[in-house]
Amino acid sequence: MQEQHAPVARPWWRYGMVWMVIGGPLAVVVAGIATAVIAFHGADPVVAPAPAQVAAEEAFDLQPAMAGRNHAATGTVPARR
Repeated sequence: MQEQHAPVARPWWRYGMVWMVIGGPLAVVVAGIATAVIAFHGADPVVAPAPAQVAAEEAFDLQPAMAGRNHAATGTVPARR
């Protein structure tokens, strides 16, 4: 009859599943921190809001979306008012 030996207990860091369980969330945290650093260092400057009063010549250039869409669909420039 052969003797059966009990399996040798290995330290926790010797199991691959432990590194997968620890490494997955750790990779997500590191990627989130890297993304935040990139976002804060490469942030665009704040643009000042447009003034309430716009010159008549500029007002034509700042048409509403519907007029711009109609111009794109028909190919004609809307008449100036």
